Amino acid sequence: MWGVERFVLSTVAYLPREEVYEFLLDFPGYAAYSKHLRAVDQRGDGGAGTEYRLRFAWWKLTYTAHSRVTEIAEPERINWKVTKDIDAAGRWEVESVEPPEGEDHATEVRFVVEYDPDTVHAGILDLPMLVSMDWVVDKVVKLIREEGERVVERVVEDLEGESRPVEVSVNYSSTDSP
Repeated sequence: MWGVERFVLSTVAYLPREEVYEFLLDFPGYAAYSKHLRAVDQRGDGGAGTEYRLRFAWWKLTYTAHSRVTEIAEPERINWKVTKDIDAAGRWEVESVEPPEGEDHATEVRFVVEYDPDTVHAGILDLPMLVSMDWVVDKVVKLIREEGERVVERVVEDLEGESRPVEVSVNYSSTDSP
């Protein structure tokens, strides 16, 4: 891998770590929170080795991502890897943190994605004429941030049972390797 791009999206839910972790294991349920994730097909019980096909649609583009859960460390981490088209992997990290005054529990949730941008190319999508892959990637990076924030807000609302302002931190970094 010559270069790695990394996204880390994080927030805090006011629930015990175990409850948050159990919710994250229900991966097919994510489609209900996402504007662009149309369906999730699951092969397996949700544990290590489970395979998912995630069907996304945005603008004039559709794409099915193929992934596999590679490791589960209950109740703190769920690792996964994309198995087709793109060199990418990531994880959900779940960590108990000091709750603010008035709350009994607090859990920081981080969604980490690392991918090799050199593996993202026009051949994996059926692009309309005159549309460049660079344009699509630029738009999708912005879309990932917006979608991540929307999904996290809706998930926290469902988990906690009420709506509240949710602070979502999104960090992006890019590194080059020799």
